[in-house]
Order: sequence, then C-alpha cells, then structure tokens
Amino acid sequence: MDQIAAYVLRDEETEVTVLSIGCAVMDWRIRGRPVVLGYASPEHYRQNPASMGVICGRVANRISGARFTLDGEIHELPANAPPHHLHGGPRGLGWRNWDMSPDGDRAVEFRLTSEDGDQGYPGRIAFRVVMRLTGGRLTWEMEAVPDRVTPVNLAQHLYFNLMGRGTVADHRLRIAADRYTPNGPDLVPVGRIEPVDGTSYDFRNPVRLGEGEAEGWDGNVVLTAGSDPAAEVTVPDGTYLRLWTDRPGLQVYTSNTLKPVLPEGRGAAHGRFAGLCLEAQDFPNAVNVPGFGSILCSPERPYRQVTSIEIG
Repeated sequence: MDQIAAYVLRDEETEVTVLSIGCAVMDWRIRGRPVVLGYASPEHYRQNPASMGVICGRVANRISGARFTLDGEIHELPANAPPHHLHGGPRGLGWRNWDMSPDGDRAVEFRLTSEDGDQGYPGRIAFRVVMRLTGGRLTWEMEAVPDRVTPVNLAQHLYFNLMGRGTVADHRLRIAADRYTPNGPDLVPVGRIEPVDGTSYDFRNPVRLGEGEAEGWDGNVVLTAGSDPAAEVTVPDGTYLRLWTDRPGLQVYTSNTLKPVLPEGRGAAHGRFAGLCLEAQDFPNAVNVPGFGSILCSPERPYRQVTSIEIG
C-alpha cells in the first residue's frame, strides 16, 4: 500500500496541510484557528465516504442513472449513490494517492494518470493539480489532458467551519447567482435553469444558514460571470471566506448527511451541519443534459479550472 505523504504550506498567518491522497486539504489554520473539517490522521482518508477535503472526479457530483452516451456508445459507471454515479465513483480521484512534489513553502504540485476504462470512463487522462498559497488565499490550478474525447468536471470538496467548532448555523453566505438548477428528490437536477427568486437558493443577500432551509442545502447555483468574488461567507467574530472561480456553477452543501464516525483530531466529532462545502464546478449531470453546457474535453481542448479561496 502506497504511503500517504503530507506537506504544510505556510504564508503569513496561514498554514495549510495537504495530503497526497486525493490532493486532500487535511487542515487549514488562520492565526492558529482551524477553519476546515479534517480527519485525525492521513490514514483515515483511505476510507472517506464524505469526500472530505479532496478533489472529486473524473466527474464531480451526480450522473443520473450511472450512465451517459458519447458518440453513440453507452458508458456504464458504478452506481455508488444508487441508482446514480457520484464524484467519479467508489475509486474516483479523491481516493487515489497522487504523486506530490512540493515547491517551497507556498506551492505543491500533484500528478495522476487515470487509465482508459477507469471507473467506466473512456480515455486515458493525465491530471495535474497545483495548489498555491499567497497570504490567506489558496488557489487550485487543475488540468486534465485526455487522449480522446471524454467528460471531465473536477471540484474541491472542503468542508469549511470558520468558527473552528460547532455547526455552521451562524455563518452568513452570499453568492452572486440569480439562477440555479433545481433538483429532483434524488438530488439530481431536473434539467432546467430557473431564477432563484422566492427559493431557498437565493443568496444574493447574505443568508444566515441557521435560519434557512431546515434540511440544509445540497444544490447548484449558476454564478454570475465576472463576480468579484463569486461567494462570500462571514461569521460573527469577523472571520471571512471569499471564493473566486472560472467555473459556471457552485454546489452549496451544508453537510446534511455527515455522520460523526471519525474524530477530527481537535477533541470533537464531525456531525450534521458541521461544515459548509462550496464546490466550484460545471453543472451536475451536464453529460446527460445538453442545455447545461458541455463538459467534454479532448487532446486539443484539455480541461482547466482555476479556483481561489481566501480566508482572513
């Protein structure tokens, strides 16, 4: 079994601990305070059903019916969220041990090759992720170069808690998004893009998460292009999070089903509503919904994403 490597990025008042498995962010501290959920040790990330802290893919989020058609050929995928496929499958990118190469105190590069047929997907893909820490801002530069046309949609899956304890009830979330992709009861978008007006996905003005949706959120909003930032979170003591991305969508997930199975190493256990995920992405199930935009990439048009998150 490959050994999991760990490395700490440092700049000013920020320290971020990253792991080779899944390109995971295990710990993020600002002025000594933990601001993400993380398991007690790197070995816990070998069994990580919550996708805590990792990069999800090849295709993040859900693919309906665990299948898609490409050039007339049906590709069957593992239905690890029955009857659907979730976050690239039971052995998706978040479960793999990547090659990790630190570059000083402020950057680290990850590389992984996914072979043709991996988790049912066509094509061999060379993945590369670079994380850079500048002040309190962590940037993900993600790239996927396939040898044939194939779908790719990557997403970071960190669970944020800016208070460092308890739940995210006192977090206020604002997102520059006036539309969303409503879900069916199975958490797969129904295939439409609709206004957020009058829905629980209207975050254009800050929403205190403890006063919103009783069952929590797990859905995708359509970001307003060019917003600076795309999303912002604040807590009562003034700590803030800001997110920038070149992706068109943002999955808002309030750890509605997170089970307190493993301790997070700070004397408590992760549980329901303990963290907030803001997953920059292309739209869920886009490979089966033409109106959601293409997530197909090719040797001539590789996949690229740049997402930055600043906490201060």
